[in-house]
Amino acid sequence: MLYLILKAALSGVIIAAISEIARKSPGFAALVASLPLISILGMIWLWRDTRDAARMASHVEATFWYVLPSLPMFLVIPALLRRGLGFWPALLAGCALTIGLYGAMMAVGPRFGVKL
Repeated sequence: MLYLILKAALSGVIIAAISEIARKSPGFAALVASLPLISILGMIWLWRDTRDAARMASHVEATFWYVLPSLPMFLVIPALLRRGLGFWPALLAGCALTIGLYGAMMAVGPRFGVKL
């Protein structure tokens, strides 16, 4: 249980740090947020828990393929905000787009040999 609390706390600290950095430097906070810190922590914890190279390889490869459909959200949200849409509707639209693209990736990816 302590291990789970440690993992959650460390992940939370990273998110809180990014939001605090963004108050002073949105660009630097974006750089920190774009680092695959959570993915790396997830890999470390998965390796620590399983020591299973095949599982790790599958996890890391699937992470790559799932990052791709999430990227358009980072262009849609600012475009909508700049056109006057409020934050919450823009965020909802970006998330809806991402969910749709995740669905498309899950439907189309295996047809091209992508293992998710």
